[in-house]
Amino acid sequence: MHKVECEIIGISANPTGGVHALLLKEVFGLRRFPILIGQFEATAIATELEGNKPPRPLTHDLIKNIIENLGATILHVEITDLINNTYHAKIVLDLSSLTNEIDSRPSDAIALALRAQVPIYVNEDILNQVGFVPINEQNANEEFSDEEIDKVSEPLKTKEAKLSAIQNQLREAIEAEEYERAAKLRDELNRLQGNN
Repeated sequence: MHKVECEIIGISANPTGGVHALLLKEVFGLRRFPILIGQFEATAIATELEGNKPPRPLTHDLIKNIIENLGATILHVEITDLINNTYHAKIVLDLSSLTNEIDSRPSDAIALALRAQVPIYVNEDILNQVGFVPINEQNANEEFSDEEIDKVSEPLKTKEAKLSAIQNQLREAIEAEEYERAAKLRDELNRLQGNN
């Protein structure tokens, strides 16, 4: 499994819906990768991103402290699988020169990675499946606005929804006369539809 290092570029603000989109980006690339997370996890991640330190440890702070007090080191976290529209992750630990992997939800793994200041990796197969490159690649390294983050927070939970999203991107690429991008989107559409 080839893994790609990613970083957080934003979290959508959705105080009423309870579901937020956490948007990751390849460190050395253009692809973005949205993960839908709950309110609690979004708060835990946003708190750390903003540098807010609570007076007492929160759940992810407690987990980090327990791991470190047991003599282990968090090496990194990995988003490893997408099974039935559910992402799976692992927290990779070093304990006395032994590497151990602990099953985790991606949101918890990412919240822990932020606190431990360790890399976040994503299985490249997942990025190939659900990652996307912003239409305007010139602005690809700029942070997303709240509106753009909200746009990707719409869940792509079904094959039909993903196909529809790619068809829309293809139409926009053709209208913008971005034919190379349109060809890539057409190929991806054919792959998803099973047309080789």
